[in-house]
Amino acid sequence: MTGDQYPPAKRGIAGKLAIVAAMAALGAAGFAIALIVTPGHGVQIRLGTPAPASAAAPAPAVALVPWTAAAPGRVEPRSGQIRIGASVPGRVVAVAVPLNTKVAEGEVLIRLDDKEARARLSAAEAEAAARKRERDAQSATAGREDVRKAEDAVFTAERAVTSARFELDDAITADRNARGNAASLAAARRRLADALDKLRQEHLAFAAAHAKASVPAPHRLEAAVIAARSDVSLAEEMVTKARIRAPIAGTVLQVHTKVGEMVAPAPELPLMVMGDVSILRVRAEVDEQDVAKVKVGQKVFVRNSAYPGQDFEGKVVELAPSLALPKMGSRGARRPTDVEVMEVLIDLEAAVPLLPGMRVDAFFRR
Repeated sequence: MTGDQYPPAKRGIAGKLAIVAAMAALGAAGFAIALIVTPGHGVQIRLGTPAPASAAAPAPAVALVPWTAAAPGRVEPRSGQIRIGASVPGRVVAVAVPLNTKVAEGEVLIRLDDKEARARLSAAEAEAAARKRERDAQSATAGREDVRKAEDAVFTAERAVTSARFELDDAITADRNARGNAASLAAARRRLADALDKLRQEHLAFAAAHAKASVPAPHRLEAAVIAARSDVSLAEEMVTKARIRAPIAGTVLQVHTKVGEMVAPAPELPLMVMGDVSILRVRAEVDEQDVAKVKVGQKVFVRNSAYPGQDFEGKVVELAPSLALPKMGSRGARRPTDVEVMEVLIDLEAAVPLLPGMRVDAFFRR
């Protein structure tokens, strides 16, 4: 039956029911469609009912981070990592100190075979003694009496210093091997200090003797003594170089040699690495766009993935005067977009569990 076949009353009721059903469907979907037509503008369709202005939620507050710049860095001893190598070729006969040992400045770390050097030293000393006897058999050149005495005193004082230093080396070795005692070690240190003081005094006296006006040149026998003593000093230096010593007081961090190995001067292959770990520091690389945000004395905290959730406090103590290429890891070939970095040294406060060589992230506080 078509719509025209319904009675008029029923057609009115059906139409109203259809309108109500359509409106209910739109309400259930939650949409309100508003067509806004304005002169010179297109038709805008808005879906949803806008909330009143008074009910709008406030924008969340933006939390400020406590740092103004960040940079990668690496932990190192306060002295830096000191790479120790041999200055002469030779065979290692003793590694005097093991890993993680605290040593004093001047202490022997590695000994090389010095038999040949000692033989040359003995020959040079014998030659110098013979030349001195020949010189003493002839009277001194007029005006050189004080100079001759000063030369003899300096030579004697230098030999005393060498003997005292070798004696102290033996005392330290005996003490480490529990074969010595504190008293003998202290006495050896005192004798070396006295010998060094005596040498300084003799050098002053030698300079004063040479400073006098019109000091004549040495005659042939006096010159022969001077030359022979120079050979003694050179031979003694070779013996000394066979004993590789600690340049500073610190801790042995790495050992890369063992007894029996042949070694030679090679800066890229150190025999030992040591440093002063009483205070650790961080060497960080700040990108050039952050250079203006970093200054000496600024507070810093560093983080390492081995200690999650822990911040280690520090302070900027030094800024590099110029920018340079980054060193914290290979970044491949240089590109035009790569930036330069400024090296920054950060002293860490108090004792920290970080180890030299660890990579960290440094955050410079506002």
